[in-house]
Amino acid sequence: MLEKLPAIRDKYLHLEEQLSDPGIVADMDKSKKVNKEYKKLQPIMQAFTQYERTHQDIESARALLSTETDPEMREMAKEEIESLLPALDALEEQLKDMLTPKDPEDEKDVIFEIRSGTGGDEAALFAGDLYRMYMRYFQDQKWEVEVVDETPGSAGGYSKIILEVSGDNVYGRLKFESGAHRVQRIPETEAKGRVHTSAATVVVMPKLEMEDVDIRKEDIRTDVFRASGAGGQHVNKTESGVRFTHLPTGAVAESTESRSQHKNRDIAMGRLIQVIRDAQINAHNSSIASARRSLVGTGDRSEKIRTYNWPQNRVTDHRLEGDNKNFNLDKVVEGDLEGLIQALIIADNAAKLQEEAA
Repeated sequence: MLEKLPAIRDKYLHLEEQLSDPGIVADMDKSKKVNKEYKKLQPIMQAFTQYERTHQDIESARALLSTETDPEMREMAKEEIESLLPALDALEEQLKDMLTPKDPEDEKDVIFEIRSGTGGDEAALFAGDLYRMYMRYFQDQKWEVEVVDETPGSAGGYSKIILEVSGDNVYGRLKFESGAHRVQRIPETEAKGRVHTSAATVVVMPKLEMEDVDIRKEDIRTDVFRASGAGGQHVNKTESGVRFTHLPTGAVAESTESRSQHKNRDIAMGRLIQVIRDAQINAHNSSIASARRSLVGTGDRSEKIRTYNWPQNRVTDHRLEGDNKNFNLDKVVEGDLEGLIQALIIADNAAKLQEEAA
């Protein structure tokens, strides 16, 4: 990754020369563009300069150590090397982070859905286990969580639960959780002790605003309606359901999850924006001959991303490779997701860097 830095420095120096070019200075738009690129590279170059200086100091100390015979001077050289090596490692990690492409949506809050899949009551119980696991992780991150809608399972757990999660870098941490989560264990109702396989799905949607996508308010038709209910005291007697139609594309999104029309408007708008945004991205990617396959795929609910194996006390993320794909189940289900999430972020960053280098 760091081998890219000399080329970046050449570009930086070229931009620096352009900022002194009278022809570019006279062109306001060109000057603004060059200055923006220059300032973007400036922190990277400052860190790279410090990295090279530290590396050179270490090599000088090593050269002294290999030729010096005076014990006191040798000891000083050893101490300098020992003090500079951690600084060099820290600068290398900083540069790697700076060189990794950033997703502008990482800072967004999310709508977080967990739904039971195949497996009947056991799938609903597993969805409840996932809810408990994620809630502990959210608490560790000090994020705010609001339950938008929930449908308990008949034997416990959840048939569906929808959350709104707010905080720092929420989507950036959770975007790899979308997909089908599979569980292998002996259900409490299994008399013969056989291991069953069930599934639950997780969908993570960034809370997008209209300005995030090319949508005009006048192009959206809004319909409100009475959401259907199971009857009794909880039947919806008000028009809380919301449906948005994007007239230019015909895209439709609605929400009846909440009894609050205001909350349903937020969810439906987020879904509409997501649909239109995905269509715009797909249209853009179709013109690119070799688009990078996303680490998380499409987020389709039928796509298995992870297996929770109770008998073997192991969680396997199928998007990772080698020994890096297996994690301790006891820790993970208690909300210790940091190692897993970090492994996915690192793998995704590596894929992005490989794409840029190609």
